[in-house]
Amino acid sequence: MARHVFLTGPPGVGKTTLVRKAVGALEAAGVPADGFYTEEVRQAGRRVGFDVVTLSGLRGPLSRVGSDPGPGSRAPRVGQYVVDVASLERLALPMLSPVDAGDGGGTAGKRVCVIDEVGKMELCSEAFVRSVRRVLAAPRLVVLGSIPLPKGRPLGLVEEIRARRDVALFVETCQPSLPPPVQDPGDLQRGRKQCGPVARAQAGESQGPALEAGPTCSPSRGGRAGPRALT
Repeated sequence: MARHVFLTGPPGVGKTTLVRKAVGALEAAGVPADGFYTEEVRQAGRRVGFDVVTLSGLRGPLSRVGSDPGPGSRAPRVGQYVVDVASLERLALPMLSPVDAGDGGGTAGKRVCVIDEVGKMELCSEAFVRSVRRVLAAPRLVVLGSIPLPKGRPLGLVEEIRARRDVALFVETCQPSLPPPVQDPGDLQRGRKQCGPVARAQAGESQGPALEAGPTCSPSRGGRAGPRALT
């Protein structure tokens, strides 16, 4: 049965907005959570990059358009963005580790770990990849995260997450609405309709719990059972 919950969908559809609303509902219900999300940075209405924002309120750059990495630097690029790997690791890694130590740091003792998102920019950090794998394997943790839709060259960790039997993959195709209150992280796996216009779906025939869709959900067509989505 699925233990972790991941959202997927096209860029700009509102995955991060939905994650933030879900986190707000968890906090209102007194459910402990830790982790991070990514947020657009705009100047004069133009997107110039992304920031990493932790649930504890820390913020730093993830990437910027046309940033000069400096002489001799080999900062990775994703499209027009230069990725600040050091900033990502400084902010995100403490949220993802230690996952099983009793020292109160990171996700230790937490019940929900938010990872928004696992995408091309974040995968520029090998330390991030290792930390995500550790979190997914940690007992007593539910991961609420997001991954991009498949496009172009497969992304190793993204495909691992998509194929995991303990991951329920939900497809978002329209802007989310405010979710109702959440009582505990188990509601995420039980398919409770708390994520606005997001259809709950299995990542494959044998993965995750049975789909509980609202009356406006339309099933995917064709052979293998796949994600369902509101259109």
